[in-house]
Amino acid sequence: MALNTSFFKLYKIPLLLVLSSTLFYFSFAYDLVRTDYIKLITLYVGLFFLFYKIIQLTKYNIKFLTWTAFCFRAIFILAIPNLSQDFYRFIWDGRMILEGLNPYLFTVESFISNGEFPVTQAQELYNGMGELSANHYSNYPPINQLYFVIAGLFAGKSILGSVIVMRLLIIAADFGTLYFGKKLLSKLNIPVHNIFWYILNPFIIIEFTGNLHFEGVMIFFLVWSLYLLYSGKWKFAAVVFALSVSVKLIPLIFLPLFYQWFTSTTLSNQNSATLNYQKKQDVISNESEKSHNLDSSLSLRITRLIAFYAIVGITTLLLFLPFYTDEFITNYTQTVALWFNNFEFNASIYYVAREIGYLFRGWNEIAIIGKIIPMVVVLFVIIMTFFRKNKTIIEMITAMLLVLSFYYFTSTTVHPWYIATLLILSVFTKYRFPLVWSFVIILSYLAYANSDNAENLWITGLEYLVVYSVFIWEVFFKRPKSSLELQHL
Repeated sequence: MALNTSFFKLYKIPLLLVLSSTLFYFSFAYDLVRTDYIKLITLYVGLFFLFYKIIQLTKYNIKFLTWTAFCFRAIFILAIPNLSQDFYRFIWDGRMILEGLNPYLFTVESFISNGEFPVTQAQELYNGMGELSANHYSNYPPINQLYFVIAGLFAGKSILGSVIVMRLLIIAADFGTLYFGKKLLSKLNIPVHNIFWYILNPFIIIEFTGNLHFEGVMIFFLVWSLYLLYSGKWKFAAVVFALSVSVKLIPLIFLPLFYQWFTSTTLSNQNSATLNYQKKQDVISNESEKSHNLDSSLSLRITRLIAFYAIVGITTLLLFLPFYTDEFITNYTQTVALWFNNFEFNASIYYVAREIGYLFRGWNEIAIIGKIIPMVVVLFVIIMTFFRKNKTIIEMITAMLLVLSFYYFTSTTVHPWYIATLLILSVFTKYRFPLVWSFVIILSYLAYANSDNAENLWITGLEYLVVYSVFIWEVFFKRPKSSLELQHL
């Protein structure tokens, strides 16, 4: 009893902060319409402030932070997502597969317009997902589809039931990220509590647990893969990386960045015993033997790199194989291309380029700009791969962060949940601009405050003014922190 009294006295302020956050999350989950932008912004700003103070006051009590993260997610269990309607399409795809139909070969509209209802609650799901989703083929990779199928298996006749199943799966993935994230941070001698800038972030809780975006599952596999890679289990890491790609395709952009890791390390976690042994071997070897050993070592490392890529590629292809047809290839590539050539939302550099196009040509040049952007991104990835030092795991993760940031800075479409990958990568680096972005990203939801969902470019400009300011300061002007300062982040 005395122990409990002591705990409550010691954690009186953090507990009050947690209680306040709980009330805010309840209101967010069960009493918010996304068009009510004043309430939306107020709740989000309040939650972000409380989140920051909770970590600031209790960052060394990992158990307290873990239970807090679980409790906040539990609040959403019975809530229907209120900021996104994508989950209706998730449910549709899962039920389609259970009916023996390939979701990559049929649009939802192709059934409904013909008066066909191939799945339970078809009309309700169609009405909920909206015309944009209903008129296009599914673009969700196979592991993502597996999660939809699991929801259909356990709740094939209830939309709320399917939501609960998917939510539990996403929460499990978040705690998998917590588990492997802590282990990797510990191995890298980075403060373990850094992981809670991701796990406890209101942005992550709302977008994943609340709105059911599966980037959280993709991130779990990505972090697990990085942990395995650092631990020297590169074959297993390749398989898990392929699982990440098979949830969302975005990790494919990171593949070239593994080049220096494989060609510059021994893949043995760089442990001191191995390094010391190698140094002793160098001392006792003559020059010709050293040259031969170096050549053999480099050859072995390149072979491992190729094998890593092969495992990722083969595993990914095998996961897609059950859905393969010639028509699937066409439909899937066309659907993915929409993100470059048709869709526009919350962009930055692209909007500037678009305005220049309007000025000189008089119309929207997205068809041209959308083809140029991937080439520019590929060029940047090549530069980061071969002309930047990426030999350690932290350097490689930092390169991943910068590459993905460049991609989103130039992209035509940046939905809020996309930047979650930036946030988790930043946990392992010195950069905090993704944390700032996770705060101001809520401004993008103001597009839903009007009937036609039109963006206010002044609001978008404000968001990116903050993000770019912090990014430029951190990357080009901020002095590096000492190891002692890093321990107190």
